Amino acid sequence: MTRPVLDVVVPVHNEERTLAACVRRLDAHLIATFPYPFRITIADNASTDGTWTVAEGLVAGMPSVAAVRLEAKGRGRALRQVWLASDAPVLAYMDVDLSTDLDALWPLVAPLMSGHSDLAIGTRLHRSSRVVRGPKRELISRCYNGVLRVGLGARFSDAQCGFKAIRADVAQELLPLVEDTSWFFDTELLVLAERCRLRIHEVPVDWYDDPDSRVDIVGTAADDLRGVLRMRRAFRRGSLPTAAIAARMGRRAPVSGVGSQVLLFALIGALSYVLQLGLFGSLRELGVGAQLANVVALLASTVVNTAANRRWTFGIRGPSGTVRHQLQGLGIVAGTLALTAGSLGLLHVLWAAPPTWVETAVVGVATAAATVGKFVVMKRFVFRQPDDGGPRLDDAGTCRASARSAA
Repeated sequence: MTRPVLDVVVPVHNEERTLAACVRRLDAHLIATFPYPFRITIADNASTDGTWTVAEGLVAGMPSVAAVRLEAKGRGRALRQVWLASDAPVLAYMDVDLSTDLDALWPLVAPLMSGHSDLAIGTRLHRSSRVVRGPKRELISRCYNGVLRVGLGARFSDAQCGFKAIRADVAQELLPLVEDTSWFFDTELLVLAERCRLRIHEVPVDWYDDPDSRVDIVGTAADDLRGVLRMRRAFRRGSLPTAAIAARMGRRAPVSGVGSQVLLFALIGALSYVLQLGLFGSLRELGVGAQLANVVALLASTVVNTAANRRWTFGIRGPSGTVRHQLQGLGIVAGTLALTAGSLGLLHVLWAAPPTWVETAVVGVATAAATVGKFVVMKRFVFRQPDDGGPRLDDAGTCRASARSAA
């Protein structure tokens, strides 16, 4: 068979009654609507009924159908194995019950074929989606996606819709990092993609609940929550190489956003200043000398300020480089003290006995200049992101070439 442009994987487990009809319907739809070579791959997850026999019959009678037999269950395991072995540049999967209207298949894969997006998902939670399912499943789905937004900062709307596609080069980068082999596989893949700054395209779908669904809702929910906690720990430790993948894929942080960084920097600075004054006053009340209290308060507030700017203003996560960043932050404070002291010294050389308001003004100007310099130093040197010359993403998510690449 000609090398396919699209490989649609259909994971199945004990589906001998429905498999043939669903695959034939999918094949007929692709023949009628998809203008490029395609393959439908049946991934049999250790079925114990006649599913594999049905799959072999479909392969024998339909040139566009292939089948893979796995000896262990797990939708994620099946997708990882078939996707990594596929020779198609665009990979997709859908549930065997075809709950999603097939008219959404072309809108799902077209952005990947054009290079517009890296992954694509069907969403049942868009206002234009038409969904027929019970209130219990609707509530569970919305609650779960809410947990993902709060727990992992996810921005995609529907993690568990069985209708997704991915570019093969993206799959080669991400799949080795996905640990789950079952239902949390989808969520883990999407969260990793977002952390790697990849573009996820969402397609509103018409979806009809399968009354014969055998998914263990309680067990699946418990597994999903454990997966969320596992990923939170991994991101907190910085053990996942998302930055390296983003660099290899040519994806970087938005080129704009300096205004929001300035606002966060100013807010954190104000809170640090309040902390410094409060700690200084508390130490003085305990009888600590003024100079010692000032040094302790300044050092403590500087450590907090550096950590907060590292995490919130410049988006650096994980323990890597923490000590170095703190030492650099203390070095910046030392520079601020040197600048203010030097300004006062120069003033006293030029003016033997300046009034207090002039001294205060000089210290204020020097501190303001030091604060601006601190922001520039932190942004350009301390918390600088690697520049690989690849394309950047602007705030709208549009890919742009960097100045160095354009040159």
